[in-house]
Amino acid sequence: MYYNQEEYRIKFEWGLDGIHTLYPVSDIIVIVDVLSFSTCVDIVTSNGAIVYPYQWKDKTALNYARKQNAILADSNRNRESSYTLSPRSLLDISSNEKIVLPSPNGSTLSLSTENRLTVCGCLRNAKSVADFCRLRGERITVIAAGERWSATGNMRVAQEDLLGAGAILSHLGSNLSPEAESARNIYECSKSELFTIISKLSSGKELIGRGFAEDIKIASQLNVSDSVPVLLNKAYINEKDI
Repeated sequence: MYYNQEEYRIKFEWGLDGIHTLYPVSDIIVIVDVLSFSTCVDIVTSNGAIVYPYQWKDKTALNYARKQNAILADSNRNRESSYTLSPRSLLDISSNEKIVLPSPNGSTLSLSTENRLTVCGCLRNAKSVADFCRLRGERITVIAAGERWSATGNMRVAQEDLLGAGAILSHLGSNLSPEAESARNIYECSKSELFTIISKLSSGKELIGRGFAEDIKIASQLNVSDSVPVLLNKAYINEKDI
């Protein structure tokens, strides 16, 4: 196919269509959703807890959480008394917790990779994820999640995910596809100003406007985590705890 980048060892694409196109020629798929699914997954698994991705933010999410004996993250970031999709709310999560994170982007992609080894990556754990992938597979695909336009539900390219993907790609070695090289090069030109850049992006401005500037600071931290969240039986678990 013209679009599957199969002649290259390291590949990069966007969203669900990217997964459907590239998973047949991939050994490992890395999901990147910087604001905020992947950052939340990194924080939770860094603390030794477990994340269950869930695709829908509706009444079925609570039933799913009960079935997993897990806590459902509140979709309202302003709920200070509970876990939410705000990375700040998860910083002190205990190691024995299990949490369901509903997300139409990161969770949906995580649960769409068929039987491929699936890892969750972000800026915080970029190097650790890349090091893990190099040891576990030859054909590595990095998928930027993107966001969704509220009016149509169509995917919106989210530059923060491009930066997160580029950070991982920068540690993956040679034989990158042109798409992967482009993402890596954009990251390399931006890595000294990640917080400033992400703050000015549409997603960053939205979070700042809603009072969540601290979440951007947390998500913009580069290589501060050694957690490698691996999807096992539909749950992300730190590779060290498997």
